[in-house]
Amino acid sequence: MSSDANRRWWRRSEVWNVVSVLLLGQFASFILALLNFTSSLSANLGANSPVTLGLLGYVALTMVNGSVLLYRLHELIIPWYWYALLAFFDVQANYLVNSAYYFTSITSVALLDSSSVAWVMLFTWIFLGTKYSLWQLFGAAICVAGLCLVLLSDAGISGGGGSNPLLGDILVTGGEVFFALSYVGEEFCVKNNGRLEVLAMLGLFGMLLSVMEIAIFERKNLEVVTWSAELILTFVGYAFGFFMFYTLTPLILQKSGVTLFNLSLLTADMWVVVIRVCFYHQQVDWLYYVSFSIVGVGLFIYSKPEKNPNLLQVPENGIFNPQYQLVYENLS
Repeated sequence: MSSDANRRWWRRSEVWNVVSVLLLGQFASFILALLNFTSSLSANLGANSPVTLGLLGYVALTMVNGSVLLYRLHELIIPWYWYALLAFFDVQANYLVNSAYYFTSITSVALLDSSSVAWVMLFTWIFLGTKYSLWQLFGAAICVAGLCLVLLSDAGISGGGGSNPLLGDILVTGGEVFFALSYVGEEFCVKNNGRLEVLAMLGLFGMLLSVMEIAIFERKNLEVVTWSAELILTFVGYAFGFFMFYTLTPLILQKSGVTLFNLSLLTADMWVVVIRVCFYHQQVDWLYYVSFSIVGVGLFIYSKPEKNPNLLQVPENGIFNPQYQLVYENLS
């Protein structure tokens, strides 16, 4: 194969890699929108139990991935207490964001979810030493600018409000900080250990922490919940979406990184609107279509392959990327 043919094949494979990552990101974004919808629905049905809502999802992660881990007699590469810390961040993030639906609207929560991008870029710079090119920063800025159009559109759409919108917004913001810490830690783990160990340990410690917090904080709330078939189906649907989202997340993190993953999740707000249209038959402002297109352009710009990419294969028991070497040594 000639040099020109090699370059053309390389280009096609890189373009396909970008497209596949973007499609996976949009699938994860759609699942996140479904999670937002089911969490909001459970709150509307009177279930103020955000930790319980995520418990079944952690149980599913533990049963599926933990069974494979035990079958392979896999020994942990990263110490268990780091996974416990990662699970703590994740459980608190889910608790805060799911609690917010009890005080504010689904649209407000979806909009404030976008703040995770800034936190993720800050934490990857601090903890992982990630350096962003001007091209990537430009793409991220376009994504955020596209989302700002949704804010203008939401000003004219009904469905906002809530019993305490300010408290709800504070809870979401705090939850996004914890989510950013969780995603950054998960990116480091999956790029060193693979997905199976991370999902199994995240599920196990997430389940244990959830049970403890339910016993301490949510026991009385569960006693007053009026269980119905609709509410039970909401919990089951949330658990299924939770399992799908958490299974997809490490795959996308391995392929692209936490920042592109969070930029992809910006479109969850648009998918939420689609769900609202289907279930509540609300009209969609034309700015949503413009916003979706702008975010898509920003994602492509951010993920555009470099001219001389340095592809690194994931070693079986080694370091995926030199920028993680110092962090890995500290964990050992």
